Amino acid sequence: MALIQAKHIAFGYRGIKVLDDLSLTIPGGGVVALLGPNGSGKTTLLKLLLGILRPQEGTIHFRDADISSIPSRELARHLAYVPQVHREAFGYRVFDVVQMGRIPHTSFFSRYGATDMRITREALERLSIDHLAERTYTEISGGERQLTLIARAMAQGARTFVMDEPTNGLDYGNQLRLMDRIKSLSSEESFTFILTTHHPDHALAIADRVIMMRCGGIIRDGLPHETITPYALAELYDLDDRLFAIQTNGHAT
Repeated sequence: MALIQAKHIAFGYRGIKVLDDLSLTIPGGGVVALLGPNGSGKTTLLKLLLGILRPQEGTIHFRDADISSIPSRELARHLAYVPQVHREAFGYRVFDVVQMGRIPHTSFFSRYGATDMRITREALERLSIDHLAERTYTEISGGERQLTLIARAMAQGARTFVMDEPTNGLDYGNQLRLMDRIKSLSSEESFTFILTTHHPDHALAIADRVIMMRCGGIIRDGLPHETITPYALAELYDLDDRLFAIQTNGHAT
């Protein structure tokens, strides 16, 4: 059974199509990286897969159920959005930010119970950031904030994470640490990650599958080392393929 299946979806803003007749199937497990220039429809596709937007044409199914028929609180227990690094307006503790992931499992007026507290602590421990629990979220590093947001998604109970440019705003070291954590969660614990990136090298490093998008459609879809080639990147970004010529001993090959 496919985890997510999109069939012939189309979506546009103010009469201008952003996605047109796009179909894809995503099985459970692994890291799927979406590559493409700005305006190619990557973020819109993520919003459709999350149920935030509804396709104007076509259908999207999550575990064989039309995603539009799944209540948002129920969907949030399985599918989580992990935003880019950001700063909260208020100085919540890291523990509090992660605990917010339990909201889909509580009633509006209820307090967090012992189970919520336990799951929050376990999420912090699994991401190896339990030592940050009492720290203020706005005062920790960008990489630590991103791990906190992943821990919050785990506390939701979700096993499928949707991430829009997760390394954006992180320094090089934190980019590597975050990618290593994503890869280990996927390979060792069978979490599914669907993420966008502007860095082909990141996709090569951690993805199990690469989908290249251009002008609202998919132009290539396959294994990273087979999909990310100089010629494919030249086509994707409308560049002269000589820019990707490999230099060997000072000579192009």
